[in-house]
Amino acid sequence: MISITNLSYFIGGRALYEDANMFIKPKDKIGLIGLNGRGKSTLLKIINGEYTIDAGSVSKSNDCTIGFLNQDLLSYQSDDAIVTVAMEAFKDAVDTQRQIENILHKLETEYSDELVEKLTKLQERFEQLDGYSMQAKAEEILEGIGFNTQDLHRPLREFSGGWRMRVMLAKLLLEKPSLLMLDEPTNHLDLPSIEWVENYLRNYEGAVIVVSHDRYFLDNVTTKTVEVTQGQLIAYEGNYSFYQEEKELRKEIQNNAFENQQAKIRQTERFIERFKAKATKAKQVQSRVKALDRMDMIEEVVDDTAAVNFRFRFKQQPGRYIVTLKEVSKSYGTLDILKNTNATIERGDKIALIGANGKGKSTLLRIISGTESIEGERTLGYNVIQGFYAQHQLESLKVDNEIIEEMKQAGSGKTEQELRNVLGCFLFTDDDQYKKIKVLSGGEKSRVALAKTLISEANFLLLDEPTNHLDFISENILIQALQQYAGTFVVVSHNRHFISQIANKIWYIEDQQIKEYPGTYDEYEYWRKQQALAAAPAPKTASKTKPEKKAEPVRSNESENKLKVLEKEMKKVEAEMETLQNQKELVELEMTKPEVYSDFTAMQKSQQELTILNQKLEAVNKRWDELAETIDTL
Repeated sequence: MISITNLSYFIGGRALYEDANMFIKPKDKIGLIGLNGRGKSTLLKIINGEYTIDAGSVSKSNDCTIGFLNQDLLSYQSDDAIVTVAMEAFKDAVDTQRQIENILHKLETEYSDELVEKLTKLQERFEQLDGYSMQAKAEEILEGIGFNTQDLHRPLREFSGGWRMRVMLAKLLLEKPSLLMLDEPTNHLDLPSIEWVENYLRNYEGAVIVVSHDRYFLDNVTTKTVEVTQGQLIAYEGNYSFYQEEKELRKEIQNNAFENQQAKIRQTERFIERFKAKATKAKQVQSRVKALDRMDMIEEVVDDTAAVNFRFRFKQQPGRYIVTLKEVSKSYGTLDILKNTNATIERGDKIALIGANGKGKSTLLRIISGTESIEGERTLGYNVIQGFYAQHQLESLKVDNEIIEEMKQAGSGKTEQELRNVLGCFLFTDDDQYKKIKVLSGGEKSRVALAKTLISEANFLLLDEPTNHLDFISENILIQALQQYAGTFVVVSHNRHFISQIANKIWYIEDQQIKEYPGTYDEYEYWRKQQALAAAPAPKTASKTKPEKKAEPVRSNESENKLKVLEKEMKKVEAEMETLQNQKELVELEMTKPEVYSDFTAMQKSQQELTILNQKLEAVNKRWDELAETIDTL
């Protein structure tokens, strides 16, 4: 469908891409990943035809249509209702509907057979275009991504940037292009909406490319991962979790090959140095020198993970209770957010506040911080020092300050060397620490603001969407920092991987009450699904008048026969699984041999064999799961 061949793209004198290759097939579900600033969004704009490349080619099939959701759409404004904006996806049907309306208006004053005939043809065309269902489809998708029914006819202009982005997403999903490109689609979605979009994209008929830092989203949607690194596009035939495992394996193999090559180089250099002055060895020495010159150098593995070690120091330890809310109510006009609710935050609580947008999470965070007026009582505990992080705090950074200067103004009392060490943990090293705030990207500013919050010596942190704009490495740093944090915190986030790693309690707002689940996010998710199953209506029982006893033996015989067939197939599948697993182990063993990993062609061949075996194993495992589920049901 789309072929990218030997792509080169330069920004100034820096190569963002150099001889990069990528192929997008129909129905591919691709996760495009990489560090911030490596060119993920640029690649999408190149595919979309917005940027001109310096070398190479981007070829598209004639029937390829592209839908592109990017952050530039945040500025789009319209006085039309959001359902009308979404229905712009059905351009032909909307144009036909307008023509029908014009003719109906004319017929009120000037009836003619010609107009009636034209109206009949337009109505037939409108029906062929499925125009009578387009509003229902638009409403279904808008409600799926979080809009209330009563909001569908409000003008787009009344909504914030994040909600306008959702309307643009709905419009793209309705257009159904053959390639859907989504740049950070989960940034403006809450958890229920993210889950809805995941389900939609899994069943999407066309191809999808997603740029995202949400690991759960990538795992649930994508079947292929492409990493942007060192100007190249490296493909992995699986989702994000598969990519992590496969990359570790490749790194281990590459590292072994690198070390062996380096040992061979050292040995050769010692031979050259030892015998270069001996005439009898001149020919051999010259041969070794030429061999070194011809050698294809294996690159050293660069470890792009970051292990951090924070030392948090508090001026004072708080008492047992951090914040207590008693009979708290909060309303905006006729909209009740909280109603006579109670909650207590204790020392050591790591709370994730989750749920749909519009339920009052950010409002509750401000209530906890004491910056929101309420009915009821909020009590701050003994010796509590509070720190607050939110996206708007990026605007409070002084743009003319250098990063190190900005850190000094956090008032932590740390020495410059201690501050430099902290910045190093947040990926600001050496000269980077003297960059001015105004030249930083959104993600870099987020890291500075987070670093300031973490060194503030607060023993109670409030964090509102701290992972927005962070890449995987930066997110991992924040996770490690919060895992080592000895104080108490409440975090609002829709990033499921993030909250699964840092929270020991889950809060959510339901029926204007603060509800608490005393466990991790994964435990909460399991509990929530069990609750949903328990609440689901029981299957209808057969009528008492029906001859149940006569029908049962027939069904039992059919089930028994089907069960035997399925169990027989399952044995074959299990045997195939074992064969494939043995073949995979043999290939992996072969790849560890020096004569293979030092030979690029042999290594590439083994890697291709391994990829094919992994694909076959995945298909066989999927079939085994299907058989097991059917057998359990029978």
